[in-house]
Amino acid sequence: MTLVQLEYIVALDTYRSFGLAAEKCFVTQPTMSMQVQKLEDELGVKLFDRSKQPITPTEIGIEILEQSRNILKESYKLKELISNQKSIVSGELRIGIIPTMAPYLMPKVISAFMEKYPDVQLVIWEYMTDQIIHELKNGLLDCGILSTPLEDKSLQESPLFYESFVAYLSKSSQLINKKNLHASDINLDELWLLNEGHCMRNQILNICKRKKSDDLKPFEYNTDSVETLKRMVEMNNGITLLPELSISDFSVKQLDRVRYFKSPEPTREISIVTHRNYLKRKLILALEKEILDAIPKRMRNKKKKEILGIYS
Repeated sequence: MTLVQLEYIVALDTYRSFGLAAEKCFVTQPTMSMQVQKLEDELGVKLFDRSKQPITPTEIGIEILEQSRNILKESYKLKELISNQKSIVSGELRIGIIPTMAPYLMPKVISAFMEKYPDVQLVIWEYMTDQIIHELKNGLLDCGILSTPLEDKSLQESPLFYESFVAYLSKSSQLINKKNLHASDINLDELWLLNEGHCMRNQILNICKRKKSDDLKPFEYNTDSVETLKRMVEMNNGITLLPELSISDFSVKQLDRVRYFKSPEPTREISIVTHRNYLKRKLILALEKEILDAIPKRMRNKKKKEILGIYS
């Protein structure tokens, strides 16, 4: 029995697919299948019912998987103790980050982090909030960078900064002559939004404190991309609300269409989120420092800002 075999069965339990579990573990499917079979032969029990789709753990498999997770956590603690003793920041850090934050934050953070910590391997996935939470709880991610509060007692949230939302207007918008906006100025029927499932969509609807109309419109566009929202405003009528970091590379012409909200500004709280019993503290603290160095200092202060909930 090896720790690698335990990692494989935990991954298989999480993804319920040999192909996907192998991909997440960076091995071939035949390799994973062979190692799981070897472990089952050694233990003398079947851990998974392969006749079901998706595959599911057997009754005894559920108990062994629970114990395997505990063993793996303890083995990671040993590695962390050794790393701390050597005062070396090294190892692998698995990060989940929401797509509405990733392109505007991570390029700056990654380059600075890797220059300072060349012995660290960053593995980063762009996931929506629900998937990040799921993978944190299953030990597949070490930390997440996402909007909070999550209202989940099994997770620990460390707020990093507070990012305001701004309005981005089309040339023909009736709001173009206003200097600052109020939530009541926003007409939801003219608003371009992300697909359902994005916490940013819920936050924007929470700014307006009402639900989007269900009335049929002659044109509807469904997107997961903040960049698409920008282009829809530029090429069509309407308005969208953007996180402030996403306008950092705007031209002067684009900035002329940006409007801030009156105080208190609608804002999303961005935190590093971990499991309550998380490991790799030194790595996560190093990541936190690089994130804080990458953002404008004014975003560290939440005064005169209204923190929006992520649930509608």
